[in-house]
Amino acid sequence: MNACPPDEPTLQRFIAEIATLPPRPHHSLLLERARALMPACEFRFALTRGGWYRPGGVLRSDGERLTDDLESWAEGEAAAAGDVGEWLESLLGQDLMVTRHAGKTHYFVAPFGPGPADFLQLEVEEVQETLDRYLVNPDAPPYDLAELLEPLAPTPLDAQPVGAPRYRFRRLSDLRQVVLRQPQPEGTPGPLARFLQEWGVREGQERFCDHWLLGLREHVDRFRNAAVSATPVSRHARKLKPFHWEAGSSGLALADQVHAFDRAAGYPGAWYFHMVAGGLVPRDIAYALARDLDAGFSYLPELDTRLLIGWMKAPYAV
Repeated sequence: MNACPPDEPTLQRFIAEIATLPPRPHHSLLLERARALMPACEFRFALTRGGWYRPGGVLRSDGERLTDDLESWAEGEAAAAGDVGEWLESLLGQDLMVTRHAGKTHYFVAPFGPGPADFLQLEVEEVQETLDRYLVNPDAPPYDLAELLEPLAPTPLDAQPVGAPRYRFRRLSDLRQVVLRQPQPEGTPGPLARFLQEWGVREGQERFCDHWLLGLREHVDRFRNAAVSATPVSRHARKLKPFHWEAGSSGLALADQVHAFDRAAGYPGAWYFHMVAGGLVPRDIAYALARDLDAGFSYLPELDTRLLIGWMKAPYAV
């Protein structure tokens, strides 16, 4: 019986199969495999975040690959040589080339329930190995292993592709479980839980995952336990302009700005959620809106007014 989220054998098969697929602009092949293997999970593309790099391997000048992992290879070779200085000197003149993996992460979502956090978030990296630099700069040779791995004066190479782009599975997360595992202050919801609760009280509001993702970061907590922190990430932040704020704005001028931001974001109350999470709406807006409320202006919808009053009593950010 198919289920969402999928069982472990199904997930492992999906991970293996997408590694063989050539990336496409709209990820049609990847989504086809997701639908075939996980029909109960209706994944759809949400967002791409890119611009990151990871260390790669080492190639000879003729293209022969010495290793896929520069650091492990260098540590092993240096240990085998015994004398690190002599080994480093032996690298001069070999014209060995270092590669790096240029990547971007694609996010896909699959809602499975009515709650704001009731969705799966699939993260798939698109990675391409390219040339990065020569292993050794003969004009500034490394004096130790650390400088070999991260030279102060590298000799760069044109970022020519070494291989074709490929998909690499990163993680599949049940966001409801992620949220439940977030730290909760005693007697009050944590920032993320409050953010989602405030989203959920609006009747007829679009799904949270239609507009937001959760950026996940794995770390070790103070008790040395593995933990995952979660931060809201707007799916539409790139197309939204920062709130045009002029100190002293009030009344109809401020109302026009709030309403224009909501229209651009595509849902009511967007100004509030982008004030709490992200940097597009400055916190000073809340105080200006509160002054307008005190002055008798009533351009905010009732729910926005309640959210604003609640935030003024207990400000928070995610």
